[in-house]
Parts: sequence; C-alpha cells; structure tokens
Amino acid sequence: MRTVVKHVPSAFVAAGILLTAFQPSSVAAQASDELRTAVIDGSRAPVLPASITRDDRDRATVRAIKLNAPLVLDGKLDEAVYQDYQPFGDFVQVVPVAGNPSSERTDVWITYDENNIYLTCRCWDSSPPDEWVINEYRRDTDGIRNNDHFGVMFDTFYDRRNGLVFYANTLGARADYAVVDEGSPNKDWNPVWDAVGGQFEGGWVIEMAIPFKSLRYRSGADQMWGLQLRRSVIRNNEWTYLNPVPAFLSGPQGMNRISSGGTLVGLDLPAAGSNLELKPYAIGNLRTNRLTDPVVNNDVTGDVGVDLKYGITANLTADLTFNTDFAQVEIDEQQVNLTRFNLFFPEKREFFLEGRGVFDFGTGGSGGFRPGRSFGRGGGDRPTLFYSRRIGLDRGEVLPIDLGGRVTGKVGPFNVGLVNIQTGGIEPAGIESTNFSVVRLKRDILGRSSIGAMFTNRSVSVRGDGSNRVFGVDGSFGITQDLQAGAYWARTETPSLTGGNESYQMALSHTGDLYGGSVSHLKVGEDFNPEVGFVRRTDFVKNTGSLRFSPRPSGIEAIRKVTWEAGVEHFDDGVGLMQSRRQTARFDVEMENADRWSIEGIREFERIDDLFPISRDQNIPVGRYTFTSQRVSYTGGPQRWMSGNISYQWGDFYHGSLRSLSISRGRAVISNHLSLEPGVSYNLLDLPEGEETQAVFRLRSDYAFTPRMFASALFQYNEADRILSSNVRFRWEYAPGSELFVVWTDERDRRPQGTGLRTQGLAIKITRLLQY
Repeated sequence: MRTVVKHVPSAFVAAGILLTAFQPSSVAAQASDELRTAVIDGSRAPVLPASITRDDRDRATVRAIKLNAPLVLDGKLDEAVYQDYQPFGDFVQVVPVAGNPSSERTDVWITYDENNIYLTCRCWDSSPPDEWVINEYRRDTDGIRNNDHFGVMFDTFYDRRNGLVFYANTLGARADYAVVDEGSPNKDWNPVWDAVGGQFEGGWVIEMAIPFKSLRYRSGADQMWGLQLRRSVIRNNEWTYLNPVPAFLSGPQGMNRISSGGTLVGLDLPAAGSNLELKPYAIGNLRTNRLTDPVVNNDVTGDVGVDLKYGITANLTADLTFNTDFAQVEIDEQQVNLTRFNLFFPEKREFFLEGRGVFDFGTGGSGGFRPGRSFGRGGGDRPTLFYSRRIGLDRGEVLPIDLGGRVTGKVGPFNVGLVNIQTGGIEPAGIESTNFSVVRLKRDILGRSSIGAMFTNRSVSVRGDGSNRVFGVDGSFGITQDLQAGAYWARTETPSLTGGNESYQMALSHTGDLYGGSVSHLKVGEDFNPEVGFVRRTDFVKNTGSLRFSPRPSGIEAIRKVTWEAGVEHFDDGVGLMQSRRQTARFDVEMENADRWSIEGIREFERIDDLFPISRDQNIPVGRYTFTSQRVSYTGGPQRWMSGNISYQWGDFYHGSLRSLSISRGRAVISNHLSLEPGVSYNLLDLPEGEETQAVFRLRSDYAFTPRMFASALFQYNEADRILSSNVRFRWEYAPGSELFVVWTDERDRRPQGTGLRTQGLAIKITRLLQY
C-alpha cells in the first residue's frame, strides 16, 4: 500500500483555523494553516495537519499520533507507525553556535494510546559507536545528563511556567524532574515510566512510555501541551533543542525555560480520574548506638507505615504520610566550615522533596531571579523560610513523624502549597511533640512574573514558651528574557525576641549571553528567627553588585567562550558599621571540548567582635582583618573517562595563611556499570598559634546491575574530628514504583582516646506501589 500526500489551499481549512484561533499561542494557531489529503487505494480522504509547523520565532507545533494499540518498547522501531508516519526533527543548537542546525540528524515521533504517551527518537550519529559518550546505567543521576541522551519536557497545563522533564540514554538509564515557575528543578520527583534504548547502523534509538496515571493534565478532546525536546552530542559539547532557547542558557538548563517551548496538539486525553496511590512499607532494623545513655547494642526493631497520594483535581494533589520512615536516605556529605556561620545541608528525604518548588520563597521563580547568592559560600545569606530539615530532626536526634499531610498544585492562576506535620517528642532529651504548618500562595501575573505570600508556624518554639510564626510576601518579575527583578519582605514572631524581627531584599539581574550584571540590597534583623527555616547569619545589611563580560571569540578555534567577572559584597551591622566585605575578580575560559580553566582573586575584610573557634584547638581573636587570596581551577569535560573540578587556593587568612585543595563533582568511569566519585576538601591553616589541617575526604562508588537495580557506597573521613563513616545502599525497583532497600551504616571515632565504634545499623525496607 502506498500513501501519497498532497497539500490543498488554506481556504479549505476554515474549520481548523476557527478551532485554534482563540488559543493562547500563535504557535498553535499556525498548526491549522494547512490540511493534507491522502490518496489510499485510489480514494481521497482528509487526514490530520502536518506533523510539524513553525512560527516566525521558529517555535514548533507538533501533532501527536493516536494509536489503536500500545507500542512495544524494544529499541527496534519495527512497528507500522514508524513506516506510516514521517518523523519530525530539525533541531537547532544553543551551543556551540546558537541558532545553527544540529550537527546530527534527529527523527522524532510522539504517539499515544488510552494509557500512555510515547516518545520515540532515532538519533543519527556520524561518528563510530566507540566515540559516543554512553556510560551510565543508574536512574536519576547527573551522569545521564553528561551522556549522549534525549529528553522531553511536557507543559501539561499549557501555562508556559511549569513543566515535567524526562530524559534517557540508550542504555535505558532514565531521569526525571519537575520545574515550578521556571525555577530550580526538583530532581526528586519520581514518577512511574519506562525507557528502552537500542542501536542501528548509523546511530541510536530511545523509546519512552509515560503512563497518563503518572501525569496531571486536563482531559478531553483536542488538548494542547507545551513541548520541548533536547538532544546532547557530548563529544562536541553540543546541545540542541526542538525550539530555540536564549543563548545564555547554554547546556541542559535550556529545558527549564518552559516559556520557550513549542506546542503539542491533537491530544484526545482520557479522564484523569482520582489517581489514587497507596504506598505501604515494612522495615526491620538492627541498631547499635554507643553515644546514648544507656548504650544500645544490636537492638532489633520493626515497623510499618503508609504514604497516600490523591488527586483532588486535575492540578491539585494531596499527600498523606503515616508513621514515616527515612531509613533508605543516604547520609549527609560532611563539610569543612572555616567561617563563624551555620552550614547548610540539603534535604534528602523523599516526602519533603516532592513538590518543594512550590515552597520556594524570594527565589524568583519564573523571572529567574536568584537573590542571596553568596559567591558559592554556604547556603546563601538570604534566609530560607521553609527548611524542611527542621521537621523530624532536632539537636542531633531523629524524631518520629506520626502523621503528615501536604497539598500542592494550582487553583486557577494560584500556585498552592500547604503542609501540616506532627512530630513526636523525646522526653529524656527535653524535646516536645511539635506541630509544623506551612502555607504558600503564589499568583501568576503578566507573562513570566508572579507575586506571593507565605506563612509558617511551629507550635513549640525552641527559644522559649509559645509558638514561632513567620509572615512574608514576595514578587518576581521577568521584564525581558534576560532582565529580572525580585523582592521580598518577611517578619517573624517569637515570644522571647522583640527586636529587629524583619528581613527584606530587592534585586535586579541581567543574564545576557555577552553581558551580565546584578545588584541587590538585603537586610536581616538581629531577632529575625524563622524556626521552620534556615538563617546563616543575622543583624546585617548586605549590598552586592557584579558585572560580567563573556564574548565568544570566533578567531580562536579551541576556545568557545571567555568570561571576565567582578563582584563585591558589603556587609554592615545593625548600627551601620562595616562587618564584612568580599571583592572578587575572575577570568574563565571555556574550551570547545567542554574543559574549563579559571583564575580568581579574592580580597576580604572581617570584623571579629567575639572570639570564634576555627578548629578544635585554635580560635580567631577579636580584631579587624584584611586578607587576600588567589584561586585557580580546572573542570574536565564530561566526555572524559575522568571528569570533575579541581581547584587550589592560597594566600592570607585572617592573621595567618591558608592553602586549600578541593576536588568536587569528580567521576571516574570504570565501566558502563561501575563508577567512582572522589571528593576532597583539604585546608592547611598556618596561624600564629600553630599549623593545623582541616580536611574531609570522600569516595562514592556506584555499581548498576540494571537500570532498576544498583548498589552504592559512600565513605567519608573527617580529619579534624577523626571520624570515619560509611553508608552502603542497595536499591532494587522490583516493580514500577515498588522498591526494596538494604542499607548499612557505620561510624567510628579514630582518635587514640576515642570511643571506636560510635553507631552502626542495618535496615531492610520494602515498599509496594498500588495505583487505582
């Protein structure tokens, strides 16, 4: 059977024009500019519009193909749909040359049936297979992003702000994340879906199947979604997209600019239903703890619990957790602290990670505004109003979470986030049972802007009798594609604190590809005390500014981009006296092969009003200090078998000197199954009181048996405290969304007068996902 396709004049498509004329995007409107007719066995019949059209901004409108039977994911592309329907492609680069066609051809089909939406790509590659960068088997790792891979973003409510991203490599390793208001991606969103890869003579293949039950969307006929597709050619340091993205979003982050997406039409979607999910668990523990009184030796315990997820509406989800357990969570990575301020440790517990983007406050969201950056130091100087590690963790104790609930999603133009959690107490430690509540509302305005409010409450304050409350409002304004503004104001109420209890910030940033800059003004009062949040330091006013010039020299073939950047941070205390100042100047070279070299000069001033310990045996005396240091660094491209960042800093440090060696994001690929990730933070302090070393050494090893089964081990040694810790985890997804975990932890004191074994534990946990 032969199918002949001919175009007919647009005068015959009035119905198609009326269908899309009132849609919010000109991309969708262009989809009905033409119909096609097909001659099959001599008879003429109308068929669907072209599979892809583009508007004057080169954004694509793609028509999905409806199937009568499910696809078989085998990486072979031998089903009839691949012969009956032409693929689409024509990807464009964001780097190395923004707007140029992709160096390699990519063929794509988007299909769906009653249960799944499928994405299939046939990625042609002119290089031999041994030059392809494909070496990651595990799910949800950055290693997949550093492989040759293919990905999709679906904006299922077509609001141009929020998206769901799925990507995979040809080994079948897959990753996913959610984006809220074009903000930081939530990589801990873990839906059920599948991906299978394959190879052919001339390239590689990926087939994805994403169940509609894993998504939130509007059901009904002729629905539209936002759409973006991404392909990487890592050996060339090349990133290509179906729809152009701004040049300053070079690399994978272009996928998060939801507003740059195209449109997917022709979706006749099944009823979303309630999407009820139950996930019960059972766990057994064997635990030793020699730090408690009385000492615990080989204590055997067991427990059960359940998580529930329910779709209140198509775009509003409720989560409930009963007797929550986090035994499968990896231990924290240790850090070296050479400041007098608090360290920030990221959240790793699954219940608190899913949907966390809704609770971001003062971070800008769709405007891309990121106030509070502290030139890479700590958790940033801008306070965090909701820091979920305050829940279930107190004074080094793990508290039971008896019952918890969360509602997240959208109601009309409002993003909504509600949390209420009850934790148990520990009477010997003087920790009371406590209720934590968080309310977050944010309204979409204009194209890429929003305004919002937030409220938090802790029923038992850690500073005395009564509760702790926080009220705040914030706004983010996307003025142009690369000009953003943002502001927030917040106030805390604590019974024992009645002084300066406010914090606010105003900021403006320009993030163009050639030029960039930012200014901000931040204040944190002396008694600003968000007890469900995180504050690095208080009682200061901070003014910052930065300028950047980053041309792409066309006359030097090996260099892709050079950057000159200068910045200053100036801190005054509450009475207007200078507290700190940090000035930086950096020169950075990005090579065509993705390697980076940089050199940086740093000049700092610190006023020390109270003696503070820099180590176990040494203190920084009261005084005023000005000191200068230099840093050089190299980052190896991800196509290398060993990649990561290594930096060396040397110079003055308060009234002495500092030499520091750091290795971060290191990864050595031993095979497609085995990788090693070293990390080092080595600091040699030479102070008048003596020489001292502060260091943390880290090694993570990962072995993937299959994309659904892997083992990992994290070994750490803190040289200052002489603490050696290990955490070995085995994870097997034995059925979609259902997992078995086996976790071993061990911590030892290596000091001559130390306790030896401190804590040790074995946990076996099994979960089962039930979908209705």
